[in-house]
Amino acid sequence: MHRNFFYAIITAIKQGGTIMKCGISTSCLYPMETKESLQTLTDMGFQEFEVFFNTFREIQSSYTLEMRKRLDDYSAVMRSIHPFTSGFESALIFTNYRTRFLDGLEFYKQYFEAANILGASILVLHGQNNCGRYGGIEEKDYLEKYLALYELGQQFGITVAQENVNGFRSANPSFIRRMREQLQNCCAFVFDVKQAVRAGFDPYDMCDAMGKNLIHVHINDNAPSQDCLLPGNGTMDYPRLLRQLKQQDYHGSFIIEVYRRNFEKLEELNSSAMYLNEKLSKYFG
Repeated sequence: MHRNFFYAIITAIKQGGTIMKCGISTSCLYPMETKESLQTLTDMGFQEFEVFFNTFREIQSSYTLEMRKRLDDYSAVMRSIHPFTSGFESALIFTNYRTRFLDGLEFYKQYFEAANILGASILVLHGQNNCGRYGGIEEKDYLEKYLALYELGQQFGITVAQENVNGFRSANPSFIRRMREQLQNCCAFVFDVKQAVRAGFDPYDMCDAMGKNLIHVHINDNAPSQDCLLPGNGTMDYPRLLRQLKQQDYHGSFIIEVYRRNFEKLEELNSSAMYLNEKLSKYFG
């Protein structure tokens, strides 16, 4: 794939009056190594990112400093980070084993420090899964532990945002509403369209449940037989969603999050971004 081809696409976007209102997650190119994913996506013209870390060395300062240089060289920004330990948060954070919980908080400081280097302000949290493998905790305990992590993040200038995730406690809009009601301004949310669809809940209801505590969106498309497509490749009613977000006074990013198996050619990412930017310009221009 030639770099000049991608810049031609970006020039066309600029001439249309906007440039990449939407961002993209490095997870879209997994299993390409994270640093290489960022390099590829910046070459393609994307300027807003979420980094999906995949291993321990990627949150070390030597690694994140290289990524920060890449961002600066391309006048790009990192909006959010996604821990590689998201699948283990039931054991690390949302546990009744006190010592492991304290160690989990200590470990997550490394993510906050990595976010600071990258200039990101949001950490995406999955939370407690529903399998009960680690014993499970009551809802009140979940909220207490979330609040502890949230307040720790605030010390680093990072907002810990609960994502709705299929198979996790956060999959249900009712839980999200209770979380928002009980924690008020001391909680934040990430809305992921595909996760709501996978969990069998109305994505518009999930978005509504998050209300004005919604600070970040993982955007994708879906169809009756597929729950994770690039924006523009499915049947998602984007005008309805964007009108709703506008009514909720949403001011955050729109991060394209799909996986490498969900598209064939890299050019499809640019085409999807152009499609989405056209929609965004009507409501958030």
